[in-house]
Amino acid sequence: MKPFVYVTKPIPKEVEEMLAEHCTYDIWTSRERIPRRVLLENIKEAEGLLTSGTKIDRELLCSAPKLKIVSNNSVGYDNFDIEAMRERSVIGTHTPHVLDDTVADLAFGLILSSARRIAELDRYVREGKWTKSEDDESLFGTDVHHQTLGIIGMGRIGEKVAKRAAFGFDMDVLYYSRSRKPEAEKKTGAVYTDFNELLQRSDFIVLITPLTKDTFHLIGEREFRQMKQSAVFINISRGQTVDEKALINALKDGWIKGAGLDVFEKEPIETDNQLLSLPNATLVPHIGSSTRITHVNMLKTAVKNLIDGLQGKQPRDVVKELKEGGR
Repeated sequence: MKPFVYVTKPIPKEVEEMLAEHCTYDIWTSRERIPRRVLLENIKEAEGLLTSGTKIDRELLCSAPKLKIVSNNSVGYDNFDIEAMRERSVIGTHTPHVLDDTVADLAFGLILSSARRIAELDRYVREGKWTKSEDDESLFGTDVHHQTLGIIGMGRIGEKVAKRAAFGFDMDVLYYSRSRKPEAEKKTGAVYTDFNELLQRSDFIVLITPLTKDTFHLIGEREFRQMKQSAVFINISRGQTVDEKALINALKDGWIKGAGLDVFEKEPIETDNQLLSLPNATLVPHIGSSTRITHVNMLKTAVKNLIDGLQGKQPRDVVKELKEGGR
């Protein structure tokens, strides 16, 4: 008998066919997030769960006594209660590698848009404000080429960003990470540096660290005040890695020049969030991996992890904390 799997979001036909070959399944087909009570009711018999962002905690695990594996369709897995999953011997997987280039592309899109004020000046043109010649200094932006880029979190995506910076824009690349990355240094010429020095020297700062108890509000008032007044800050990690109130103050009071944000402390962003009124903030709705090809490939990876786990094989992408001996 095929194992039963519950899927918390709609999936493309080709991914559903891949799942159907090995499992019986039910899918939440609405584009609205599945209500918690509906989820808990529907996973009572589930051996596998395909999801992204669903809180996997003791309540959910108690509601799904047969659950063997949770396959996250994302790189991040801060929705996992690692201790609770470890206690129940539930496998947890994610989808690294697949989206690295796509997210790095967005990081550079935010860098360019913020530096050259592309989104801001698009609104300027649409609102009929363009009445002067192109040499109007009020429209000037900032060069990206030959500037210094600081990367906080030199993982796979960080390395892709560094490659684009060094070879595409002739930038000097600094990075700070929990450990040095000799291979990334060799490939991109990136230079490992102290966290505070990176903040002080960089013209552009890209935050790409996972959300953990150690990185919560990693960037706050102290860090923003260390940055150059001409600096542009980019966040493509998680919203909670930044103290958003401090960021708003930094943008309003000129501690930094601008910011490009794909993530926010509360998502979707609330309509009274002051970031929405700041012209020097470029905002996009958490679209780091949002291209058709990457979306499908991530789901295929997540389904492969799920099937392997249900078949008693070791999935390739078990999160490190749930690997044997992992902490």
